[in-house]
Amino acid sequence: MHFVRVTGQRTALAVVALFAVSLITFWAVELLPGDAATRMLGREATPERVANFREQMNLDAPALERYTTWITGFVQGDWGESLVQARPKTEGAPAGRINRSVTDIIVPRLTNTLQLAAFALIMYVPLSLLIGIVTAVYRDRTLAAGLSTLVILGCAVPDFVIAIFLLVIFAVALEWFPALSLVDQAQSFGAELRMMTLPAVTLTAAMTGFAVRQMQASLLSVLNSDYVQFATLKGLPRRRVLLLHALPNALGPALRATVINVVWLVGGVVLVEVVFTYPGIGLLLLDALRLLDTPVILASTMILAGVYVLCNLGADLVAAALNPRLRTG
Repeated sequence: MHFVRVTGQRTALAVVALFAVSLITFWAVELLPGDAATRMLGREATPERVANFREQMNLDAPALERYTTWITGFVQGDWGESLVQARPKTEGAPAGRINRSVTDIIVPRLTNTLQLAAFALIMYVPLSLLIGIVTAVYRDRTLAAGLSTLVILGCAVPDFVIAIFLLVIFAVALEWFPALSLVDQAQSFGAELRMMTLPAVTLTAAMTGFAVRQMQASLLSVLNSDYVQFATLKGLPRRRVLLLHALPNALGPALRATVINVVWLVGGVVLVEVVFTYPGIGLLLLDALRLLDTPVILASTMILAGVYVLCNLGADLVAAALNPRLRTG
């Protein structure tokens, strides 16, 4: 019962956090200089055209009214229409501008970001486990020392520096991969995978260092424990002791590190998308901020914040599930 109560409390806090994010984001956008009307129509637009545009897009309504309308629609699944992007004209359609739905704009970009994150995680999980095991089991070998040095560098170097380094070496100097990761223009799955490689490797390198350190410390502690020493003294094969006795008990910290890395991906993927011009939700948010496309800014921010809050909630629940005192109260 105590664990159920903790779950309910953390879920309620997650909802409150998302509501606070919506308030802060909306009012922060309100404080930005200029508006979408002047950005869209240009400096040469007459005051009458600007006023008509603002009335058409409901920009002349009070801020509180616009926030209430937006948050009500967002909760119901209506994310509004873009102030900047227009829907392509179809034959026989009436004249005039028809703005695109925010959902139609965000969903393809979000799909690209999820594909990139999945590609990075597919490389990250086995790589972090393998390096963690090698550096712990063979800690006195030269190979383990070299891998530990690389891990420390991965923890210390910012992700955008890794991205620029990979871009200069493998895209510019060696020309193995394209410099721009324009996956929407890929003609085949192989070409799309090739365009995603450098951004995915950047994310993997940034995440692996922290996970390996956690796995290494946990596995060393387990390998030095009494029951593992007793299993070794009984004559059990070293591989069996490692895989059946030591590794399952050392996966707890690595699992929590993985959840934290997924949380980090929400912010880290934005920088990587900008460096590689990857058409994901991070680059979309940057473009929307430049154009003051408020509905796209709000929806993108809420999606990123929602993933961040849900991952933190998952990390808290995993920690609570692994902690007997929290499970039993």
